Amino acid sequence: MAPRAARLPEALAGAGPGRLGAAAMEEFRRAYARLCAAPQDAVLRRLRERGGAPGRGRLDLAAQSLSLETCGALGRLLPGAAPFAEVALGDCGLSEEGVKLLLHGLCSNTTVRSLDLKGNNLRTVGAEALGKLLRQNKSIRSLILEWNSLGVWEEGFSCFCHGLGTNKSLQRLDLRNNQINHQGAGELALALKQNASLQELDLRWNNIGLLGGRALLNCLHSNKTLKRLELAGNNVPSDILKAVEQALDHNRDRQTILSETQNRVYILSREVLSLKDEKNKQLLDLMDTIDKQREEITKSGRMSAARVSQLQEALDEQRSIMNSLKAKLQMTEAALALSEQKVHDLGELLTAAKQEQTSMAEHHSKELQQQKQEAGNREGKLLHDLSAASEKHLILRSQVDELEKKCKVQQDQLFQAKQDLTNTAAELKVRAVQAEERLEMEKRRFKQSLADMEALRLREVDRVTQQLEASERSMQERIQRLEAIRIALEEELSQARAAALAQRGQAEEELMKVRNQARLEEQQRLEHLEEKLRLVAESRDEAQNCCLKQKQLAAEAQARASQLSLHAEGLRRRLEELQQDLNSKEEEKVVEVNKVRVELQEQIGHLQVERAAQEGLKEKIAALERQVKAMSSNHREALLDKEGEISMLLEKLRMKEADIARMREEEAQRASCLQNAIMAYVQGSPLGAHSSRK
Repeated sequence: MAPRAARLPEALAGAGPGRLGAAAMEEFRRAYARLCAAPQDAVLRRLRERGGAPGRGRLDLAAQSLSLETCGALGRLLPGAAPFAEVALGDCGLSEEGVKLLLHGLCSNTTVRSLDLKGNNLRTVGAEALGKLLRQNKSIRSLILEWNSLGVWEEGFSCFCHGLGTNKSLQRLDLRNNQINHQGAGELALALKQNASLQELDLRWNNIGLLGGRALLNCLHSNKTLKRLELAGNNVPSDILKAVEQALDHNRDRQTILSETQNRVYILSREVLSLKDEKNKQLLDLMDTIDKQREEITKSGRMSAARVSQLQEALDEQRSIMNSLKAKLQMTEAALALSEQKVHDLGELLTAAKQEQTSMAEHHSKELQQQKQEAGNREGKLLHDLSAASEKHLILRSQVDELEKKCKVQQDQLFQAKQDLTNTAAELKVRAVQAEERLEMEKRRFKQSLADMEALRLREVDRVTQQLEASERSMQERIQRLEAIRIALEEELSQARAAALAQRGQAEEELMKVRNQARLEEQQRLEHLEEKLRLVAESRDEAQNCCLKQKQLAAEAQARASQLSLHAEGLRRRLEELQQDLNSKEEEKVVEVNKVRVELQEQIGHLQVERAAQEGLKEKIAALERQVKAMSSNHREALLDKEGEISMLLEKLRMKEADIARMREEEAQRASCLQNAIMAYVQGSPLGAHSSRK
């Protein structure tokens, strides 16, 4: 049975707190029927009616006499997230144990906001259970305890007050007609000094009296959250009631001022956060643009590195070509060595071949001159006279030397191109580093400006808060002084009234004593007369004498009564004089209150001036925001200028790459011309012709 009761709040939680439908009410009714061995028909009927009714979130069992078993079942069903937001158990005739079981179940409840227990004659156990409920429960906002007897037993009511002092969620408490005396009011005052959530307290029709009213008035000096306190029908003097109303008005004004300041602080914090968000967004945009520029620079560096690698490959190819040319030259040198050996054998042929060699030499010299003119005067001059093989050998060696020189020149040009590329890359890197340093400097300046602006704003806010705190402190000190003066005047008035009341009480006590004595004497004499009438019929003469004596005594009593009435009239005159004095003091008090109001109006004017100063601060903040926007626009323009510089550098890189490609093409053309010339020369020589004939 217990696990079912534990699972019920979880099953009902799907309907949501304060939103109980017919199915949830039916489930609750079934669970109640399971937990109770003898469920009450009236309770089942009420639960069934509430299940079909359109209103939701309310458990209404008012005016139903609930048994102890029903209270235990409800105490098991209510813990946890019960689906009820309001519980009405007024005029149910609950027993002490039943109240204890119900309130024990509500201690761990998290959804009930209102609890009604009026007219249940709660006593010691109920008060202790209510104190435990207030200590443990954190969801109840309204508690109605009208027409109970909580104030009769001091121990139970002290437990209740202790729980009220530690509670942090209750906002409305109804304690009407609970027989609370001045001691209970003192306990309530101690609890209210600790409590910081209660806003409405109803104590009408109790026995608080003068001392209880003073205790409650004193507790209002430390309690700043109570807005409403009802004390009608408690024999509390009117001056204390007026003081309580003034304290409550002060609490209301203070809470309104606090709410306004909190709203202003919230608005300012939101504005500051929005400014921070905008600045962060601007910084993020700047960082994004910088990252994009860095990515573009890295891409351009990669492209330049790829182009340099391509140029290196082309240079390697040219080196391989030059190596092949060197190999061919070595072959030609070997052929020349063979020709030197054959010179001695072919001496006869030399004379005949001289003419041919001269013609060929002239032809080759013309071709070499043309090649020299086309290559830019880079080739050496060929000798016109090739009379001998030695001269040809020297010419060939000079040609080889010239080719080597050309290769060196080409290598020097390539090296210069590499140096130009490295210099341009270094310049680009240096410019990129300078641009990054400038950006970092600008970021630092921007951050410093932001930090300075935030520091200025924080200083302004601190200064404004300090001024407000100083003004509040001065206001509080003045109010405390005025309250001390008012309390002194009230004490004097209360002393005078207490003296008047004491005198009046003494007079009334004397009147009561005299009347009681007269009544006792009359009763005794009547008893004697009745006894004498019953016992002795012959004592009529004595009875007449007694009647005469009684008449005399009545006359004396009347004389005494007339004297007492005269004394009472004198006391009334004294009371009227005291009342006149009180009226004069009240007039003086009104004058002082008017003075205080004038001072408060002056302070309100000062506060308005401070508000105007705050508006000026807001205008300064707006000007600072404009400056920040101008700075951001300047930063953007600088970034655009840097982007233009980067684009110019990229165009220069492209121009240099085109020059390098053009140089490569020229070198390739020159190498091809040299190779063709060498091949033509080798083929046109007599050695090549003789080898072809063989």
